[in-house]
Amino acid sequence: MYRGRIEKDFNTWISKGMLTTDAAKAMLAEYDARETVFSTGRVLLVLAAVLLSAAILLLVAASWEAIPRIARVCGIITLIWFFYLSAALSLGRGMRGIGAALLVLGTMTFGGAIALVGQMYHLSGDAADALLVWFAAACVAAVAFRSAALSVMSGFLAWAVFGQLVMDNEATFEGNGYIYLVPGLIVIVIALVRYTNAGVARHLAYLLALAWLGWLYVELPEPWLAGALFGLGLLAFLIASLPVSPLHRVARDAGAAPAFYSFALAVMGLAALHTEVDGLGQEVAIGATTLAVALGGIAIAGRLNGAVRFLGYAVFAAETLYLAFETLGTMLGTSGFFLISGVVVALIAWLVIRLEKRLSVKPVAEGI
Repeated sequence: MYRGRIEKDFNTWISKGMLTTDAAKAMLAEYDARETVFSTGRVLLVLAAVLLSAAILLLVAASWEAIPRIARVCGIITLIWFFYLSAALSLGRGMRGIGAALLVLGTMTFGGAIALVGQMYHLSGDAADALLVWFAAACVAAVAFRSAALSVMSGFLAWAVFGQLVMDNEATFEGNGYIYLVPGLIVIVIALVRYTNAGVARHLAYLLALAWLGWLYVELPEPWLAGALFGLGLLAFLIASLPVSPLHRVARDAGAAPAFYSFALAVMGLAALHTEVDGLGQEVAIGATTLAVALGGIAIAGRLNGAVRFLGYAVFAAETLYLAFETLGTMLGTSGFFLISGVVVALIAWLVIRLEKRLSVKPVAEGI
């Protein structure tokens, strides 16, 4: 998608005489040579590895009663070493797609080995313990091979750990406390993303952070926590978006994700505050704050960050309709609500058009 967009832009600039054909071809060739560029063949290889891994895991789950225990353990350990050594050989020869697929096979087989040993010897412990060991092994392999594919897999395993802990009856404030390890898993995944240049996996980490904070509020539905989520998200958004921030350059190098997810956290905190207010006056106050945050987010980061702009529009529209229903709509009835909604949507459309026109006027860059 991104390549098609820049190629279209290049063609436009060539037709206007702003760029030469040779320069455009050279830039596209450089982009295509990057290891992070999407490749259908590599994706299909990794998907094939996942399917083969699923077959191995199903075989493990089937309990090979006819095969001696020692033979089962030796067999699956041999598979693990075979996949990892084959991956090292493939990567050494420049076959990165095949190498990534073999690394996924080896790491998935390691998970199957954990299940097999626990199944055969009736080891104590729960699924969360096994998933944490599996996550650790995936991280070690990702660092050892500097594998983006394993960084993505580590992100999914972190999600699996979180899901298992949430479903576990003991994952509460009075429980085993493993649930509080999730922020550590998020930090590890982000570090792997930076080390292996696995851009996709950072979204898994950011989404997991939002999910964990949402779980925290569900477990402790207090106004102060809702306010803290809003304040933390807003502060992080300003740090990531304002040019005067000392961390603005670092956030900009990480792409649009830091600003968007911090903005989403602020919106999540405001949504939680809506459930805590009591009375029309408080609802209007929170609603006005939400509208201000939505417009502020669009004004600060909307020009360069389409995700923040879209979320800001959505929040502004939803909050405006909500306030119209809670105030005037309840007094005028259903027909009045639809009338007011139509007027409000028209006003929102007018405001969005004006904002888009202003955002489309880009300032002249200095010191290029």
